Amino acid sequence: MKVFLSIDAAAKAVGSEDVAEALTAEAARRGLELDLIRVGSRGMVWLEPLAEVEIDGVRHAFGPVRVEDVPALLDGTLAGHGPTEEIPFFAGQTRLTFARCGVIDPLDLTAFEALGGLTGLRAAIAAPGDVVETVKASGLRGRGGAGFPTGIKWQTVAGAKADRKYIVCNADEGDSGTFADRMIIEGDPFSLIEGMAIAGIGVGATKGYVYMRSEYPDATATLERAVAIARAAGVLGDGVLGSGHAFDIEVRVGAGAYVCGEETSLLNSLEGKRGEVRPKPPLPALEGLFGKPTVVNNVISLATVPVIFEKGAEHYADFGLGRSRGTIPLQIAGNVKYGGLYEIAFGLPLGEIVNGIGGGTRSGRPVKAVQVGGPLGAYFPVSGFDTPFGYEEFDGAGGLIGHAGLVVFDDSADMLELARFAMEFCAVESCGKCTPCRIGSVRGVETLERIAAGDAGATALLTDLCETMELGSLCALGGFTPYPVMSAIRHFPDEFTGQREAAE
Repeated sequence: MKVFLSIDAAAKAVGSEDVAEALTAEAARRGLELDLIRVGSRGMVWLEPLAEVEIDGVRHAFGPVRVEDVPALLDGTLAGHGPTEEIPFFAGQTRLTFARCGVIDPLDLTAFEALGGLTGLRAAIAAPGDVVETVKASGLRGRGGAGFPTGIKWQTVAGAKADRKYIVCNADEGDSGTFADRMIIEGDPFSLIEGMAIAGIGVGATKGYVYMRSEYPDATATLERAVAIARAAGVLGDGVLGSGHAFDIEVRVGAGAYVCGEETSLLNSLEGKRGEVRPKPPLPALEGLFGKPTVVNNVISLATVPVIFEKGAEHYADFGLGRSRGTIPLQIAGNVKYGGLYEIAFGLPLGEIVNGIGGGTRSGRPVKAVQVGGPLGAYFPVSGFDTPFGYEEFDGAGGLIGHAGLVVFDDSADMLELARFAMEFCAVESCGKCTPCRIGSVRGVETLERIAAGDAGATALLTDLCETMELGSLCALGGFTPYPVMSAIRHFPDEFTGQREAAE
């Protein structure tokens, strides 16, 4: 009997390890031959722990599976959801980056290759001079939040003159409601390794670093093992896949600072310095890690690169909307019925994502707002649900896609308190480098407290403060903090009238 069980951190959090032990013990007690394969998550978090049983060559989904369900699962009497890939949440996706996630053992390099792995790397080795142009033609943009064209960044590094260049993967996934980086590292780490190797070949870099957040111990352990396996198999090292190209990867773990998600703070941290923002110029593409030309890309950006080289730039660019090409892993969280990861082409209206895919709120109450883009993203009210999911479209609506995390709130949410949280978050996480962020966020919290206490005039002061922060901050932390605050004031003005105390 072949059973696939998620080893993803989200599945572990709700008991998958206990289920694994129970399956092994019950099978042994029955004398049943059990082939238990641990896989990453399929992204349907509300079904975790998700167990899949192979029936006539087709994987059928059962979940959430509890320890007490194990005998019925092995008996074949446990009610399930039918073939996994026919579940509506899964069937509607366009899985490119996450095609193998949840399908194979994350550390099985043979299984990885059988499903297209290393095809892209071999193509890059065969034509290294075409790598940058291929990435440019795909239209791939940074999935970490900025949306900067990946090929342009690579072109700058490729053209820079230096005795050494680096590829740095930003795996410091600190935004609330985001988990795509963790999922791909825990479920398909070789895709990231392959993408970094392709980047190294394309720009002439021989060393790569993955900057992991300390809160991801499972992902870190999985990636370190994957790097060792890849190195032993000749995928990394002095001659990548037997070629004349040298490239190796080292995994580094951060100390837990949100600001290190900003690329220059991350580079400082990698160098053993305090995680503070560096003024630009110079750009990291010209003077990055240790003063050398450096590509800094997000996990999903790099893990997507192999797909482009396997299937072709045109194939990838055929998906999407406007200048937002390819697919985006939507991370749906908060007060939502069907939370999880959903990979789809850019362009889906926000309302369809929240109500159609997410199923509305878990509480059953009406949706009030959705914060898109992490703790510094704007709040979108129901009136903004026709906004297509694309970089320029969200920018035009006063928001940002960021890392594509969506946090849903029902009508019981206190928007003033949520705005206060955003300001307080910035105050705590500021590196202290620039005045608008260091001082402005603290004054913002104080001003929001004045509004909550009944000071009606403080709202105008808060608006002026936000404009100052947005214009004067050196990095996204201070520059984007006004987004949640200003969107909350704009869309829910009645909650910022200064009359809250009297009404209560």
